[in-house]
Order: sequence, then structure tokens, then C-alpha cells
Amino acid sequence: MFVQQLMNGFAMGSIYAIVAIGFVLIYKSTEVVNFAQGELMMVGAFITYTCVSYLQLSFWIALPITMIIMAIFGSIIERIVLRPLVGEAAFVIVMATIGLAIFLRSAAGMIWGYDTYSFKTGFSDVPVQLGSYVLSTSHISVIGVTIILIVCLHLFFTRTKMGISMEAVSQNQFAAFLMGIGVKKVFSRIWAISAIVAALGGILLTPIQFLNYNMGFIGLKAFPAAVLGGFGSIPGAIIGGIIIGVSESLAGVYLNDGFKDIFAWLILIVVLLIKPEGIFGTHQQKRV
Repeated sequence: MFVQQLMNGFAMGSIYAIVAIGFVLIYKSTEVVNFAQGELMMVGAFITYTCVSYLQLSFWIALPITMIIMAIFGSIIERIVLRPLVGEAAFVIVMATIGLAIFLRSAAGMIWGYDTYSFKTGFSDVPVQLGSYVLSTSHISVIGVTIILIVCLHLFFTRTKMGISMEAVSQNQFAAFLMGIGVKKVFSRIWAISAIVAALGGILLTPIQFLNYNMGFIGLKAFPAAVLGGFGSIPGAIIGGIIIGVSESLAGVYLNDGFKDIFAWLILIVVLLIKPEGIFGTHQQKRV
């Protein structure tokens, strides 16, 4: 039971980590907390569902189509919703992302309905047996894809010109602008990448928890993971997601009913009391 729950926790923690990475990518570059990240995950999963179930496309064809659509969608959101608010108070921008989340959730319900759906992914459904333990291939594939995504993001931000420019903007927007980097273009690309990452998380989550218009609430679990690891740290988001996923899974079995839903927030409160900047966060001071 313990090993089974541990595996389930790693799988869900990987989903939390993927969504938390989207939080971190946007915050690092724009200092905006995007509370619509969970809804972007839900929209991406619904697009794949439409391609597979209605258009009868192969999952491996639907996947890149979803990534392209979500990249465009993320760029449009940044251009229409966020860019006009540059220079406004942080509270205004946060409220704009919350409003965006509510709008996307309502729109998804009107377009796709309020039922629960599923679709077949390109991964095998045959369980894997290791000794006396039977592991779900859905969970194994989630963990494997998360590892691949982390490696790809690391190579992108350290080996490509676009990734290095994004990293420069995250360090100092004004200095990056003086060096000739198009900050607005970087913002648009960051939102596009964040939308792609969110969609991938939604696609991986569907075989585990199915698809519905309320799937975006998973972002409320990924947000503590991002804060726990140190808001602005990609490794921290990964570790935070795993911690939240594993502890939540174990709490659902070994603690009283109800603890599973609040355990992520309890862990967050305890860690922030000890280390307010998060596990991998650094204390920063700004001169004004």
C-alpha cells in the first residue's frame, strides 16, 4: 500500500510540478502571478480531446496541434489581457488573471459541456508488474514525460539564444532592454511556452483524473508547490510539486478524511514559517 501510494504521489506531484513550472516561468520574466495557469491546462486538454474524439486524429498528431494552438493562445492572452496592464499595481494584474481563469472555465463549460470526458493517449494501458507491485503505465508515463520536459527546458534556457534572452529578461528587464533584447517579444514567448507546458500537464492528467471544465482547480494545488520550492525557481517548483503530491497521497490513506485536500496548504504554511522565501528561494532586496 505504501509503495503504491508513493507511486501515485510521484505521478500527481509530477503534474503539480508541470503546472508550477508554468507559474514560475511567467513570474520569473514578468513578475506576474498567473492564476489562470490551471485553466490553460484544462483548455489544452480539451483541445486534444476535440482532436482525438471529434476529428478522429491520432493522439500523436493531436499533440503537436494542441501545442501550436496553445502557443498562439498564450501569446494572444499576453498581448490582449496583460500587456495593456503593464505599469499597473500588482493587485490589478492578479485580479485580471483571476478574471481570466473564471472566463476560461465558463467558456469551456459552454463549449464542451459540464460532463466528465476522457480520451486515449498514445501511451500503453498495460500495467507494469515489478515483483509484487503493479504500477499503472499512466503514472509511469507522467513521471517519464516530466523528466523529459525538465531536461528540454534546461537545454532551452542554457543552450539556445532565445532561452538565454528569456533568462536575461528574468534577471533584469531594463538591462536586457539596453542590451537590445526585445522584452515584449520575450514576454509573449514566455506566455506561449507556459501555455504549452500547462496543456501538457492537462493531457497527462486526463487518464488519471479524467477531463472536465473544473480541472483548472488543480492550479490551486500547484500554486503552493511553486511557493514551497521558492517562487522563481524551476528546480524548486519540481521539488515542491513532488513534496505536495507524495504527502497528499499518503495523507489520503493514513490520516482522517479531509486532510488530503488541505495538506498542501498545511505543508506550505509550515515551510514558510521556517523559511519564508521557500526551499530554493533567495532573499532579495530592492532599492527604490
